[in-house]
Amino acid sequence: MLKDIVEVRPLAGYRLHLRFEDGVEGEVDIARLIDFSGVFTPLKDRKEFARVRVDPELGTIVWPNGADLDPDVLYAEVTGRPIVIDDPAGQEAS
Repeated sequence: MLKDIVEVRPLAGYRLHLRFEDGVEGEVDIARLIDFSGVFTPLKDRKEFARVRVDPELGTIVWPNGADLDPDVLYAEVTGRPIVIDDPAGQEAS
């Protein structure tokens, strides 16, 4: 499914507005996806959280400390569609 993120804008709380390469856009509450531990600990600080940017090589959002999130997970959150995993045998699983 891999859809690259092309734009990110921090919103109130721990929400982000995302736009994907196919034109799909919407909001994601990152606090629902992470527990702010490990590499995500610095993101508890709203100023650090707001430093999010798009890494065009990775096609996803990143923070200065190296934290990033899977664009497929974010796309599924925005669209409400499940993540589809391609099976090498030619069948799809979700």
